[in-house]
Amino acid sequence: MHPGETATSGTAGWERVCLLRDLLVERGAAALVGGVQVALFRLPDDTVRVVQQRDPYSGANVMSRGIVGTRGGVPTVAGPMYKQVFDLATGRCLEAAGYVPVQGLAPDLATWPVEVRDGVVHVGARPRVVAEAAAGSGVQDGAP
Repeated sequence: MHPGETATSGTAGWERVCLLRDLLVERGAAALVGGVQVALFRLPDDTVRVVQQRDPYSGANVMSRGIVGTRGGVPTVAGPMYKQVFDLATGRCLEAAGYVPVQGLAPDLATWPVEVRDGVVHVGARPRVVAEAAAGSGVQDGAP
């Protein structure tokens, strides 16, 4: 997509967000999906992961500015504010760094299904349920 171009639904329930080549490896980018701010992360193998943009520990919409890494081979993102570490596939908080979430927010990040089709990143219009993400819901989870 180009500046000024709007995202369109490719298939019912999916939103076209950007071109894969527009996402830098191991860097986050923010987008709106279904009116919700999300953070997209392109991994070295061209897998794309999508999590909520809102950091549950600070309440700020900053997750796309997080630090991408791995824990035991699992891709992670550390929140930029207080450095909580989250599994990018499931959204599960792996390390709370001694903090508790902002009142009313869950400790884990919501995740969205994502597909890369013909070099275009499509994100599911609705987030996954955390239990589904952890179990592997059968929905394509970002592998191109």
